[in-house]
Amino acid sequence: MNKFEQLGLNESLLKAITDLGFENPSEVQEKAIPLLLEKDTDIVALAQTGTGKTAAFGFPLIQKIDPENRNTQALILSPTRELCLQITNEIKLYSKYIKGIHTVAVYGGASITEQAREIKRGAQIIVATPGRMQDMINRGLVNVSKIDYCILDEADEMLNMGFYDDIVNILSTSPDEKSTWLFSATMPQEVARIAKEFMRKPLEITVGHKNSGSSTVSHEFYLVNARDRYEALKRLADANPDIFSVVFCRTKRDTQAVAEKLIEDGYNAAALHGDLSQAQRDSVMKSFRNRQIQMLVATDVAARGIDVDNVTHVVNYQLPDEIETYNHRSGRTGRAGKLGTSIVIITKSELRKISAIERIIKQKFEEKTIPSGMEICEIQLFHLANRIKDVEVDHEIDSYLPAIYEVMKDLSKEELIKKMVSVEFNRFINYYKKNRDLSSQSAGDRRESSPRINDGGAVRYFINIGSRDNYDWMSLKDFLRDTLGLGRDDVFKVDVKEGFSFFNTDAEHSEKVLDILNSFQMDGRRINVEISKNDGRDNSGRRDHNNRGGGGFRGNSDRGGRGGERRSESSFGGGRSGARSAGSAGRPPRRGDSNRDSSASRERRPRRS
Repeated sequence: MNKFEQLGLNESLLKAITDLGFENPSEVQEKAIPLLLEKDTDIVALAQTGTGKTAAFGFPLIQKIDPENRNTQALILSPTRELCLQITNEIKLYSKYIKGIHTVAVYGGASITEQAREIKRGAQIIVATPGRMQDMINRGLVNVSKIDYCILDEADEMLNMGFYDDIVNILSTSPDEKSTWLFSATMPQEVARIAKEFMRKPLEITVGHKNSGSSTVSHEFYLVNARDRYEALKRLADANPDIFSVVFCRTKRDTQAVAEKLIEDGYNAAALHGDLSQAQRDSVMKSFRNRQIQMLVATDVAARGIDVDNVTHVVNYQLPDEIETYNHRSGRTGRAGKLGTSIVIITKSELRKISAIERIIKQKFEEKTIPSGMEICEIQLFHLANRIKDVEVDHEIDSYLPAIYEVMKDLSKEELIKKMVSVEFNRFINYYKKNRDLSSQSAGDRRESSPRINDGGAVRYFINIGSRDNYDWMSLKDFLRDTLGLGRDDVFKVDVKEGFSFFNTDAEHSEKVLDILNSFQMDGRRINVEISKNDGRDNSGRRDHNNRGGGGFRGNSDRGGRGGERRSESSFGGGRSGARSAGSAGRPPRRGDSNRDSSASRERRPRRS
């Protein structure tokens, strides 16, 4: 039985819900839908971005709308054009089996006369940005004086963007007896003031703790020197070949500069900020949704309303000026119950902000170190091996195989594998063995449970299970600790990739780890654990600062080109395209660079089309 049936929704909505594949309501839906269906009331619902708020107000709203009445009955205000269009599309999907309901999107950057014409034809539901809605009211193009429902979605975002006066004017124009439903991730003073002035004894729904972060997002920070911030970003991308992320910068200038550097260095990246035309914004967002872009560099204002599934990471290249904004950034990942990671790249002078954010989101950060060059090479090596193992063979190659066999006939299986992997691995090793460690000093005693600074006797292991086996760093750490019978802090530096993972223990546990896990089977598959060749030292012989605690990145598989997309990146460093020399682009050389000295060449080469 579909659990939505227990919430009191009618057959038409339940049929649409089945088509959409929804099975279990989220917490905010479970709390809000029965309450809103039961009676006309004002409510304040506090829930993180990505928890299903559109359905929480959309389902009951549609059920309360009279399809026979062509007048505007409901107004939904949202902060951005993107979110406005997204809500409109979802309302249309929810109401597709209810004849006569018409929903119109009203936003800037499009013809105001065409939008007014759509409303005049009969629109029971208007979804609008506050600025355009106020403009239409001033021109007499729309009448909200008789609406029954007003929904403020992402209320804190709208107020952060400076729409307070517009919202106040719109609410003042609408009838006092309407029902007002306010949905917000946080409850700053401006939102509380709106609730006090324009709502009648609103009922409050809170999912999690007020202003807290989502439980599906883990939070990490990396302490670096200010000059190394961009290099740290590249290292984190290289250490996560399947990264699909939003990278936040504070200003439009920084956003454009970082995106241009990433593109120059061969990463699939793009900028999203207010200086782009609407057509450019639409083009960037289309490419991002299709995963042609894996690192979307954005300002906070431009990113509002981004609702893209399966974002693996949010990267705070710079922390926002307003600490509360961090909650909205991290809400771009870990959506719909999936796990995500929010990363902060930070300098020592900004460390105090981490504690301030922790108080707001009521979650702790893990301090981690930027991966060393050798760690990245090892990650990329196993990533390549897994991609080769899982690749779907295009049999158009069959006609070429006899000639290829002839070329390879003198090579043994072991030699062939070694050479094939070395085609990519050699470039990474040649690049990273010449690069220094980026880790700044540890945050130290910022908190009692700060990570271990120096694990002199630590042993690092490779294990052949990962996110494909439904593990994230926390669940894998729990599995290892329980299986091995170790203490809470005895398993640390857990990094989860798609088909494999890494973890550390103290050297005294090494024999126990190998004996127990190498005789363990999971679902009939033998677990394989080996001591990693990378002992945690960088190329200067210094030991990395191995930190206790997990980390792991939960990536997306790119097998088969998700969603029909044809991937263009090199096998190593998924998420990049192009073939510049390392000297000119400042990153590991790509396919096509093999005949030149990757560390010394300064000649610029055109990227692949």
